[in-house]
Amino acid sequence: MYLATTDAVAKAKDKKAKDKGGDAGKGAGRGKGRGRVTGPVLALGVVSLVTDISSEMVAAVLPLYFVLGLGLSPLQFGFLDGLYNGATAFVRLLGGYAADRGGRHKLVAGSGYLLSALSRLGLLLAGGATAGIGAAIAADRLGKGVRTAPRDALISLSSPPDGLGRAFGVHRAMDTTGALLGPLAAFALLWVTADAYDAVFVVSFCFGLFGVLLLVAFVPGRAALPVAPPGPGPAARPRKALTLLRIPAFRRVCAAAALLGAATVGDAFLYLLLQRRLDFAESWFPLLPLGTAAVYLLLAVPVGRLADRVGRRGPFLAGHGALLAAYVLLLLPTGGRALLIGVLLALGVFYAATDGVLMALATPCLPEGRRASGMAVLQTGQALSRLLASAGFGAAWTLWGIGAALTCAALALTVAVAGGAALLRSTEGTPAPAVPAPAPGAEDPHAPPEKPHAPPEGTS
Repeated sequence: MYLATTDAVAKAKDKKAKDKGGDAGKGAGRGKGRGRVTGPVLALGVVSLVTDISSEMVAAVLPLYFVLGLGLSPLQFGFLDGLYNGATAFVRLLGGYAADRGGRHKLVAGSGYLLSALSRLGLLLAGGATAGIGAAIAADRLGKGVRTAPRDALISLSSPPDGLGRAFGVHRAMDTTGALLGPLAAFALLWVTADAYDAVFVVSFCFGLFGVLLLVAFVPGRAALPVAPPGPGPAARPRKALTLLRIPAFRRVCAAAALLGAATVGDAFLYLLLQRRLDFAESWFPLLPLGTAAVYLLLAVPVGRLADRVGRRGPFLAGHGALLAAYVLLLLPTGGRALLIGVLLALGVFYAATDGVLMALATPCLPEGRRASGMAVLQTGQALSRLLASAGFGAAWTLWGIGAALTCAALALTVAVAGGAALLRSTEGTPAPAVPAPAPGAEDPHAPPEKPHAPPEGTS
């Protein structure tokens, strides 16, 4: 009811703005006032909340299930963790292209949510077979890869340019509420069922399916979105999304995200290190992500609003500085409550200052009709670099020990932050050009409108 009322108010303002005529009416024509989050963003936030309960229930227990339940080595776990975070890379471009072509953002996103929900049953059927577990994880991550770019494109298309940080912050805060509830539900189930992982997978599947139903019922479809119409021709292929890298500002944002991602160790490794350092009971392990999620939930909206006001480059780099602080804390001889609180606080700040802020940073560089494709390119580079980071950290841990591996990660992140700062500095104040025209004889159905782009905050 609230979502419907929000959209009704937005449409009323849209009609009023159009009646005034002129460019001013067009500027307010989508009913997007500064400081107000639109109905589609709230609806997607609810869907993400429910879906994140499903996914985080599984993510919270997988490290224990792999390392302690199945006895995998750090190298094997690093491979599976990299697969969990990087398998999305190979379908993101296809998902973004399919969403942009004809404005099928809702349909493509819904397909990804459904595939992720079904993957929970795959984990249930796999038993202890590593190949079966890997296939189920790949299916879950493929679903996430398909849905993420269309979902973020829906958020950006439904929000005003000067409120992108706030919109993504509100969505991420709702998403993180699910991340808080998921590990808590997993912990309760493991406690009640005496470590029965099957029960966690079944309940996770039910929540995932419920999220799909919410998407179908409450998220608006293509008729409500300002997207470019499809068209025939050789340019209408997924690989054409890569032509967006010809936009200098967007190319530098992608390069910075990939560079920083290559030095980002997965959360699961850091939680395992905490468990080993503090030597607490395994049954408490699923609660570790709760600390991170609580900090993320508290800071996502304020950091998003701050990024809208002061520019998005600074908060994005500061977030990676917080991740570096987590590495340093784990290297120091500190222990007990100070180590636990410090690492979880640093991880929460890292996600609050980077996840939604990166999408807001890249959005002004992209034309509306190719928004999903551009975000898919950005997320693909970041996912591939994080896959390499997880696999490399697991190999270093196995070969050299945890101290040497974590030292290498800290040094790599220090260099990456400096490189990211240099890349993003050169984007500030530079107008973003239109997407380059296709070769003679080729007609690009997704060509951006030929109008000047206003310089965005923190990039261009």
